[in-house]
Amino acid sequence: MANVRVPVLLRPVALGAHLFGLFCVGLAIILGFWQLGSWQDQRDEGATDRSELEAVPLAEALGPDDPFPQDAVSRPVTMVGTWLPDSTLYVEGRDSGDRTGYWVMTPLAVGEEADAAESPALLVVRGWVASIDPRPATPRGQAELTAWLQPPEGTAGVTDSDRSDDVIPQVRLGDAIQHVDQDLYGGFAVVDVDADNINAGTEGLEPVGVDEVPEVAATTGWRNLLYGLEWWIFAGFAAFIWLRWCRDELVAARTPDAVASDG
Repeated sequence: MANVRVPVLLRPVALGAHLFGLFCVGLAIILGFWQLGSWQDQRDEGATDRSELEAVPLAEALGPDDPFPQDAVSRPVTMVGTWLPDSTLYVEGRDSGDRTGYWVMTPLAVGEEADAAESPALLVVRGWVASIDPRPATPRGQAELTAWLQPPEGTAGVTDSDRSDDVIPQVRLGDAIQHVDQDLYGGFAVVDVDADNINAGTEGLEPVGVDEVPEVAATTGWRNLLYGLEWWIFAGFAAFIWLRWCRDELVAARTPDAVASDG
């Protein structure tokens, strides 16, 4: 009975190589799409409007030593603390309608009044004024607030030209910490003037609202996107190695030595 020649790419060892190649390529493609989905989820999360959600205690949304989480942007929170009036700052270049003025921002030492000197402080935007000459009155003592959390600002190229005064160009923690004698939370808050606040310090100030969905930063989720691209590059490389191996096996099977050994 004549021997039936099995095609070189259908031999048992080749079938194992095919299965391994398909596994590597398929797994890399799946992981790439998984990372792409994570990238899109983070961007969708960053564009979510949370300003109308029910307020939660500050500790549930942001801890004193935590980096600012993406899911806390515009989140309403409640807090109790003590004003630090001597550390009030004015953020210049802020618009209200067609006018440009200042945000009035005072740190609130979060916690009991007896511990105010050592408690971490959250920067709180109390309102807007067209001019700070004279300076608006600052609140003192305990306060109970509802406010919207916001991530710290950090526009490239914008610096505080005079760190000796109380005017800053943006809500950047590196600038604000120069004027506050205690640790700062990793973000700031904007007072909700329609909430049931106590000693909010908003009298005589125009309210600052969170009217728009926060713009998603271009770098949001970029790491997941890069990981996805890396997995797809690996899938292409694995497919190349697999096809190259198949080609080499076919070439080797057609050489005179291989034909003679088969005969």
